[in-house]
Amino acid sequence: MKKNSLFLIVGIFFGILMYKSEASSWFRIYEMFNFQSIHMYGLMGSALAVGIILVRFIKRKNLKDIHGKAIQIPDKEKSIKRYLFGGIFFGLGWALAGACPGPMFVLTGAGYFPILVVILGALLGTWFYGLLKNKLPH
Repeated sequence: MKKNSLFLIVGIFFGILMYKSEASSWFRIYEMFNFQSIHMYGLMGSALAVGIILVRFIKRKNLKDIHGKAIQIPDKEKSIKRYLFGGIFFGLGWALAGACPGPMFVLTGAGYFPILVVILGALLGTWFYGLLKNKLPH
């Protein structure tokens, strides 16, 4: 129960951070896709930089998780098709919905309940992917 409480607290903090940084703002996303503002690019770029630094740090120091097991981050498969098609579908969904998966839940918490339709669509899309996964190019 204590571990789940920690996850809940971290999730709430992350949601507040997303909301206050306007990462869940449809207007900011619209500006980004129209190349009218650097706000979202700066936000994502800084998150990418922090992620790269942390992953390199974890790999160099051979850090362990809370259970004492070494953290192993496998290399990604190199394939153009998987990233091209996945990126296109993700980007189209993001542009049409005005939110990517993290901010969808933030918007629900902020009281924008029509986003629940988008969450349902995302869950159905994930379910269909699971059904078709073996027939798709990877």
